Amino acid sequence: MKYRLMGRTGLKVSELCLGTMTFGHSADEEESRRIVDLAIDAGVNFIDTANSYADGRSEQYLGNILKGRRRDYVIATKFFNPMGPGPNDSGMSRVHIMNAVEDSLRRLQMDWIDIYYIHHVDMQTPLEEMLRAQDDLVRQGKVRYTACSNYQAWRLMEALGISERNNWARFECFQPQYSLVVRDIEQELIPLCQYKGLGVVVWAPMAGGFLTGKYKPGQRTTAGTRSEEGWAYPSGYFATNADDTLTALLEVSQSQGYSPAQVAVRWVVEQPGITSAIVGSRTAKQLKDTLGAATWTLSTEASEKLTSVSHLSHRYPEAMEANMHERRDSAVGKQAKL
Repeated sequence: MKYRLMGRTGLKVSELCLGTMTFGHSADEEESRRIVDLAIDAGVNFIDTANSYADGRSEQYLGNILKGRRRDYVIATKFFNPMGPGPNDSGMSRVHIMNAVEDSLRRLQMDWIDIYYIHHVDMQTPLEEMLRAQDDLVRQGKVRYTACSNYQAWRLMEALGISERNNWARFECFQPQYSLVVRDIEQELIPLCQYKGLGVVVWAPMAGGFLTGKYKPGQRTTAGTRSEEGWAYPSGYFATNADDTLTALLEVSQSQGYSPAQVAVRWVVEQPGITSAIVGSRTAKQLKDTLGAATWTLSTEASEKLTSVSHLSHRYPEAMEANMHERRDSAVGKQAKL
């Protein structure tokens, strides 16, 4: 397992992060323990959860499983989603943040959270209110690093600017969706994170199972999967060329001798700007295969094939301005035309 710095910080995390969304949902506590132990044995030191996963049971299971060995691992959790029936039981208001962090610490049985994400966009609360509350949590020692998920580029940039102007703890990590069939973040968010020094920890690198070999090109539902259950399956975000990409993935998988899931995850972690990819499973057996993505690298030919077939469509203004450096370079020594 390789370890990478989280953006501009000194924190090192494994290039594969264990996702625990299935804990308490499709994995009971015993199976969840097997999953965690398997990930740890493979060298994973980074574990991701959220207060709303399985109504808090994911955090509870994780707290029970890591009791007595908490300092060895980087634990990330999130807040935003409704955790009760009241009008202040969701969102990113100061009231909800202060309640949510205490509840998460209690469920996790921990004294601090390493990375604390705002899970979604709250357009009803000023960014200043949320950022100041998270800064207070850092100063209190309850949170080590603050982060966000699913933000647009302009909103992320605005949040960083507010924090920097006020000398508050700023976001050090961004968690977006990213896979061979959902590459939208490459156009604005990845360049922004690289420019500002944020770590990027991606969710759904296997596209909710679409890239694991369970599906054939043209399929969007298959028996015994989350797509059949209508649970956490992000097909609505797939690019229009998703089936061509799946076809190429299956071909590369066969030629390289690795499972489609391993190839899909390996491609993601080898892309510029990516710190870690979140991988989860219903069972330890499923996870064992995915963890194999940490033990090898894609050949240049295979990587280029997957990148080419899954290409993003050209979009203004990036497509128009991408090669303007060539116009400047070619102008050197030429006389200007009036």
